[in-house]
Amino acid sequence: MTESEGPSAPYPVDRDALRVLAHPLRSRLLAELRVLGEATATDLARALDTNTGATSYHLRRLADAGLVEDTGHGTGRRRTWAASTADRPLDVDDPDDDDEAGLDWLARDYVAHFAEKAQAWIGARPDYPLEWQEVCGLDDALVQVTDEQLSALRSEIADVLARYRRVGAGNPQARRVTVWTCALPVDPPRRR
Repeated sequence: MTESEGPSAPYPVDRDALRVLAHPLRSRLLAELRVLGEATATDLARALDTNTGATSYHLRRLADAGLVEDTGHGTGRRRTWAASTADRPLDVDDPDDDDEAGLDWLARDYVAHFAEKAQAWIGARPDYPLEWQEVCGLDDALVQVTDEQLSALRSEIADVLARYRRVGAGNPQARRVTVWTCALPVDPPRRR
């Protein structure tokens, strides 16, 4: 699924990728690269409060699975890495119990990662200019939709985010912002 077709998964989940991502540091490394863009193992180790040796090892494992790539922009031991997953589709045709357990773990890890980032924002908020404090943060909206309408809504949101991904490029006043989306049902499931 491309960005224009609708929302992309937070991670690719073919069986090989799922096995590689079933490690907390690897999933965090991929998440950081998706947000930060290119980074060295040293940059990532600093951001995730770990050591560069472990970071380098896990980056190579992610690269072997095709989840990250060496950009070629680094020099010597300072390789620069980037996520290679933005448009990679979900690819688990007939999930078995292990796949389901892995997908469940990955989804929970993704939510925990979001919670950490949201908590960090709350703590850092006073350090930002008032204009940024007023427009950043958490928000929710209740809508009433069918499953088809929800799919269309998510597709429209993905289109807006894709447009804004391009709008700020090259503008020295633009700052990177992570926009998290999460559509969750409020009503209990209906019995069939």
